[in-house]
Amino acid sequence: MAHRVCPWWLGYWLACPLRRYRQNPSEIAAPYVREGMTVLEPGPGMGFFTLDLARLVGATGRVVAVDVQQKMLDRLKKRAARAGLESRVDPRLVSDDSLGIDDLRGSVDFTLAFAVVHELPSAGRFFAEVATASRPGATILLAEPKGHVTVSEFGAELNAAAEVGFQVVDGPVIRGAQTAVLRKG
Repeated sequence: MAHRVCPWWLGYWLACPLRRYRQNPSEIAAPYVREGMTVLEPGPGMGFFTLDLARLVGATGRVVAVDVQQKMLDRLKKRAARAGLESRVDPRLVSDDSLGIDDLRGSVDFTLAFAVVHELPSAGRFFAEVATASRPGATILLAEPKGHVTVSEFGAELNAAAEVGFQVVDGPVIRGAQTAVLRKG
């Protein structure tokens, strides 16, 4: 898979409230996220999922949102502040070659990898870092856009996850996406 990153200016379209009619963040995340959890969200963009995740983790949880684009994170911070959720969101600027989550070792309960793994230089490195950060039994919701990521590319991502101990446990239906829920063994 080629390394390609969504341009920052598309973040406005991706965070558009009308998108909720097609992919509702609360409905998508609610089965996996509970109050008090630590959630990892790589590639949050301007926070389409982040704010709903922050509401779901409650006052005792947190959402670690890592992105390679400062402009995306700046907009995410403004949206979180406006919603009164900035204390629950930990936005981090990271490099292309690392998620910058070494401090999270064994503490992540859930990772939302929504339309992001295909943008990374190495799915294997991504899943290895997430595995290290995740608690035993932690889950990942992996969703990749149909038509943008081929079935074989999605299969390669699942294989990379399996190599570091994640097992597919479910395949929820999300409009416009290939999906899998993975659990750390």
